[in-house]
Amino acid sequence: MKVNRFALEGPLEIEPRKFGDARGFFLESWSRRAFAEIGIDQDFVQDNHSRSAKGVLRGLHFQDPMPQGKLVRVSSGRAWDVAVDIRRGSPSFGQWAAVELSAERCNLFWVPPGFAHGFLSLADDTDFLYKCTDYYALEHEGAIRWDDPDLAIAWPLEGIVPQVSAKDERAPSFREWSAGS
Repeated sequence: MKVNRFALEGPLEIEPRKFGDARGFFLESWSRRAFAEIGIDQDFVQDNHSRSAKGVLRGLHFQDPMPQGKLVRVSSGRAWDVAVDIRRGSPSFGQWAAVELSAERCNLFWVPPGFAHGFLSLADDTDFLYKCTDYYALEHEGAIRWDDPDLAIAWPLEGIVPQVSAKDERAPSFREWSAGS
């Protein structure tokens, strides 16, 4: 497996070895031993699956307390996936990393606990799979505006009008969230 690191400490892009022939392909999307060797030694307790049309933008979501680490991948379609460091005291607080995930590449993105997470679907019927290190807890969920100018996330929006939930539209800016929590 190939591991791509970012200037931002924590998130990783993982490209698993893919074995294929005319019949199809095989890959190992999770191996505790192999992932522990690259620094992801986690107990995953919940798997989630979402499907989105092209232009659906979900995020930036997090839980506090009970932060979830997420190992994410796309099994159909393509998505622009973003992790924002919201760990207070971190030297990269407020910085972000992003990667395009696709079913064709079979790449994964590790979003560590303490990061807000969001994605933009770049194709219809994008199936997004999450392995989570903690259970979903409605009472601890939070969100930060996806289009916050202070974060200045480079969403690939050319030709796309993002479809955002009402909850995400009402999310506070990064500055408002960090001042209020």
